[in-house]
Amino acid sequence: MSSSAIDTTIFGHRLRHLRRQRGLTLDQLGALVGKPGPYLSQLENGHTEPKLSLLGELAQAVGVSLAELIDPTAPTRRAELEIAVGRAQEDPAYGALGLRHYKPSAKTKDEALEHMVALYEAWRGAAIAASGGDPMRAANVKLRHEMTDRDNYFGDIEAAAGEVLRAVGYSGQGPLSERHILDAIDHFGFSVQRVQDLPPSSRSITDLHERVIYIPQRDALTTRAMRSVVLSTLGHFALGHEDPTSIDEYLRHRIESNYFAGAVLAPEAPVVQFLRAAKKEKDISAEDIKDLFYIGYEMAAHRVTNLITRHLDIPVHFIRTDNEGIIWKAYENSGVPFPSHPDGTLEGQRVPITWGPRQAFMADDTFTLHSQYTHTLSGAYWCVTHVETTSTPYSAITLGTTEDQAQYFRGHDTERRFVAPARDPQAAQREERLRSLAGRVWPSGRDRRFVVAQTVGLSGERTFPGVDMDDVADFMERHDV
Repeated sequence: MSSSAIDTTIFGHRLRHLRRQRGLTLDQLGALVGKPGPYLSQLENGHTEPKLSLLGELAQAVGVSLAELIDPTAPTRRAELEIAVGRAQEDPAYGALGLRHYKPSAKTKDEALEHMVALYEAWRGAAIAASGGDPMRAANVKLRHEMTDRDNYFGDIEAAAGEVLRAVGYSGQGPLSERHILDAIDHFGFSVQRVQDLPPSSRSITDLHERVIYIPQRDALTTRAMRSVVLSTLGHFALGHEDPTSIDEYLRHRIESNYFAGAVLAPEAPVVQFLRAAKKEKDISAEDIKDLFYIGYEMAAHRVTNLITRHLDIPVHFIRTDNEGIIWKAYENSGVPFPSHPDGTLEGQRVPITWGPRQAFMADDTFTLHSQYTHTLSGAYWCVTHVETTSTPYSAITLGTTEDQAQYFRGHDTERRFVAPARDPQAAQREERLRSLAGRVWPSGRDRRFVVAQTVGLSGERTFPGVDMDDVADFMERHDV
């Protein structure tokens, strides 16, 4: 068990409840465990994590077993209601209402809290319904939960990638050569042709009759990126994908084909071997995976999330944001409290300014890996952020874990620590400024590049969300297909 696995809010309520049951003041409990009263007050308010070495002493001091002290349920209905009210106010959609943070006092009646919680739950349900029940967003949330449940590890895709690697004679060490890539293309019976006029909405077009994969010229698609695009395209055939007829299928195919490309370019066995050695040295870094296997940083970070929990038992989170902190895609099994829409989607939400993806852009050297610890109401987390400069606007790729597991990663010794408040202290002033602009301005926003925003629904016909099929048809006609 690690202290980061404990819900600090529930733990604080349990500790306060058990202390009072025992008739102890904070100072009296502090004398028993050798800690000052203010520190214990921080524990009871959920503002800090209990040290593992302290848990046993606290349990003994309040006269309960360790299991009872860290029980993950609220000690009373009153505590449960106070926790629910606090967490409701953490909801970004709730925060957008512009209400001041409310902390129940001892004088707040249980009945009032019951009403607050019931009203919030009803409001949240109405907000989800009002979103139109967008099937793309619902499918995205469902798939993300599935990925979390399986630790982002797809054993069947790793096996399919292994078959291809054996077929092309990969030795099991280092990056795949260009010969390996060409042999993989030939293994599936395709050839590759670079063209100047590929539609901008497509990263590749495959002619199934002529068995040709069209990709952009080298000035628009580097050799390193080409490897990923081609293998992702081949992934559809290696995994037996057929034309998607639903949003669920489309998203799953997209995830699986990209996973396949990563599993071929950074094979499971050597990556796991490297990660295990790096863990012993307490020097895990996606940067090394990138260099060792000649892949991009984002794919390297993905391969860490694919393999590190399954093989090294380390929980992680991954997030890609733009330079404004808007989430493009995210994954977590570490418990990090990503901001989310009432319908459960993360894409399109903005991470707090105290988080790594935002702080990296504010650092003195934006283009150096940025490591930091962030303290949230759910606990403390470490992360490292890489600013990607290959596209405009720049994006941030962040890989993180819980504070207790940070010791195994390069950059864990950083002294940067930030606290993410439950609510932005300047939110009220900012909201007033925005209200003053009503009717005075009409801004035109740029396109966002997160998947939920780039697609429309499928209705059973042969449609590929995010791709202009008229452009594709024109392209095919130009090439006499």
